[in-house]
Amino acid sequence: MTDSPPTTKLPAQSPPVDPAETEAVGGRAAAGVGRLSWWHGDGGEGAKRNLALIGVLLALFVIGAATRSDLYSNPDWVWANMLSILKLASVVGVVTVGMTFVIIGGGIDLSVGAIVALAGVWCTTVATQSFGAGGMIFTAIIVGIAVGLVNGTLIAYGRLVPFIATLAMLVAARGLAAEISQKQTQISQNSTINGIASTDLLGIPLLVYILAAVVAAGWVLLNRTTFGRRTVAVGGNPEAARLAGINVRLHTLLLYALSGLCCGIAAIMLTAQATSAQAAMANLYELDAIAAVIIGGTLLSGGRGTIVGSLLGVIIFATITNLFAINGLSTEAQNMVKGGIIVAAVLIQQIQFGSLSQFFRRNRLTTS
Repeated sequence: MTDSPPTTKLPAQSPPVDPAETEAVGGRAAAGVGRLSWWHGDGGEGAKRNLALIGVLLALFVIGAATRSDLYSNPDWVWANMLSILKLASVVGVVTVGMTFVIIGGGIDLSVGAIVALAGVWCTTVATQSFGAGGMIFTAIIVGIAVGLVNGTLIAYGRLVPFIATLAMLVAARGLAAEISQKQTQISQNSTINGIASTDLLGIPLLVYILAAVVAAGWVLLNRTTFGRRTVAVGGNPEAARLAGINVRLHTLLLYALSGLCCGIAAIMLTAQATSAQAAMANLYELDAIAAVIIGGTLLSGGRGTIVGSLLGVIIFATITNLFAINGLSTEAQNMVKGGIIVAAVLIQQIQFGSLSQFFRRNRLTTS
């Protein structure tokens, strides 16, 4: 009698999967997400964050109505004040769009205010103004992109930490702007450029339309293009993005160039508002832009953020500035409130996502 060979028990096999059924399920899930994609943006909690920010705006409106009921009881004044807030937020809002991309991509740009100043000064020189409005706009945009490319090159290929590279650019760009202008205010003599700030279309300032166009373009770029998906991937995990075939260094370079482009547009807008440019213009714009991005829900570590949230963050800070102005409160008090809001927002992010530690860890990866 021979012993039968021992039998090996094979693991149970999964039933075959129909590719068509899988595709149909995936399609239904994508469709469900797509219905709210305009609101969620690129973050899973986008709707909740944006609703909370709208709630903050409503709370500020209630505070304004309670403290200055004599003004808020006039509907015409309320509408004019809303347009004034949007106009106040327009320049910083354009800068914030570029900053949002940089921070989602895992970086930071401390030089945006200085780039705005340099682009504004360069486009208002006598030589540049001789080429007309087109020459001034072209110069401002090219200067902004060029400085952004320098930042991106130092960070992506020179392996400098973004904080250090852009801090150095902040000082250098301000110094170059002061050298070009000889520390003088340069007056814009071009009526077309100056008219950008004073022109209204259908009762709404042209500056607001420019902000809306930049925000819309930024939203499409972030949420509907490969560039946007790569930005989220690079910011979330640069090593995984590299292994997936993304050129992380080139993409980082393009992110800072995009930030410079937004600064060039903002320089034209700010020059139009002041009808002049000087080396000290756009002071602390980097603080306002970073604060708006953080308030809007973008993580400091990168990989998560929304354009809509950043826009709401800009409007919140503009509303606070307006609220302090109509109540006759000092700029110092306003800055203290802004600082407190920034600290609170970063602490909330740290508790929820540990984003601060991820931010520094990510910078060590990209510079190694």
